[in-house]
Amino acid sequence: IHSLSRSNSTRPFTQSKGIVQSISFHPTKPHFFACTHMQVFQYNLQKQSVVAKYQSGAKWISSLSVHPGGDNFILGTYDRKIVWFDMDMGSMPYKNLKYHNKAIRNVNFSPKFPLMASCSDDGTVNIFYSMVYNDLMQNALIVPVKILQAHQPNQATGLGAMDCLWHPSQPWIFTCGSEGKIKMWV
Repeated sequence: IHSLSRSNSTRPFTQSKGIVQSISFHPTKPHFFACTHMQVFQYNLQKQSVVAKYQSGAKWISSLSVHPGGDNFILGTYDRKIVWFDMDMGSMPYKNLKYHNKAIRNVNFSPKFPLMASCSDDGTVNIFYSMVYNDLMQNALIVPVKILQAHQPNQATGLGAMDCLWHPSQPWIFTCGSEGKIKMWV
């Protein structure tokens, strides 16, 4: 981790805990998340220590997205699942969602709207309404909204929709596929 203001670098993990698949910073705290193929580590940058370990129950994690509120995150897995974690509920998954036929390449929360997306090697991008309430007694609401037939899977490699990213201020999503096309969905 490089700090530009202090002109120094730190190495958060002294020994390897597995191959890192994805990382993400916490939106409000000085924390960051690092995913190995089966676990997620939440690391405090100020104290330079591991705050929490989350067990995904998946065979191989492909991607991670932290909710803009900071109390939830989702994992995309190569075994076709979206794993939702509520950090207030502990280290085990809150929900497992299975809506794709092939490996999930990326998951992403919208920074402004209660939406999330997942893209997969089957060429589809699934859009979900994902409302996280401020009330700690009320669980998150996750509703499938739309399946976009975004990209044609490559027959030779088996790859389909490779990435998805939300626009920072509009409910638009950008996708890219293995055929070399980038599409904007409004």
